[in-house]
Amino acid sequence: MPAHPLPQRPSHLLYLHGFASSPRSAKARQTQARLQQLQQPGLPPVQWLCPQLPPSPRQALACALDLVRGVAPQGLALIGSSLGGFYATWLAEHLGCRAALLNPAVHPARDLAAHLGEQPAWHDPESRFVFTAEHVRELRAFELTPPPQPLPHPERFLAVVARDDEVLDWREMVARYAGASLRVVDDGGHALHDYAQRHCDAVLEFLGVRTA
Repeated sequence: MPAHPLPQRPSHLLYLHGFASSPRSAKARQTQARLQQLQQPGLPPVQWLCPQLPPSPRQALACALDLVRGVAPQGLALIGSSLGGFYATWLAEHLGCRAALLNPAVHPARDLAAHLGEQPAWHDPESRFVFTAEHVRELRAFELTPPPQPLPHPERFLAVVARDDEVLDWREMVARYAGASLRVVDDGGHALHDYAQRHCDAVLEFLGVRTA
C-alpha cells in the first residue's frame, strides 16, 4: 500500500450509497456509529452526511455537491459504496478531496444497462423507482477516463476490494485504482459483510479520523 501523507481531520464526511440502496445500508449505519464513538472532546464533531440519492446520476451528484458547497477540500472526506464509489471518485477528482471506496463500480454505464425499467428499493421493496436509458447516458458522461485506465490522482483514494465480489469484477477495480491505497481481500462479497470489524477503522484513518 503506498505511503501517502496523513490528512487532517475532516469537518464533513459524506457517505454515498449504491444502486437501489439507501442511508439505511449496513455499512452506512456502521460507519456513522463508529464515527460517533470517535468524536473527540474539545473538537467540533465531524458532520455526517448521508443523503438518499435519486436514480438520476446527474441529480445524485448535484445533491452531493449541494450538501458540501462551501466545505474546503481539506475538510471534506468521502466514502462511496458500489455505484456510490463511482460518484465519490468523480467528486474527489473535481473537488480535490480524499475518498474511500468500497467495492466501487468502475463501469456502471455498461453494467447497469441491463437493469433498465422499474426496480425495487433494496431496503424497502414496496418502494420502487425507474432506471432509464437516459440515466445510463448520464453515467457515461461522468466517466473521468475510459475504464479501466487508472485515475489521474490515485493518491486521493483508498479502495477496499473483495476478490469474491459477486456483482463487480475485482480485477477491474484493482486496475482502475492502480497507484491508490488498496485493501484487496479474499472474502467479504459485494456487501463486505465484515466491514465493521475488518475495514471501517482503516477507512476512517485514511480519511483523517483517528481511531486510536
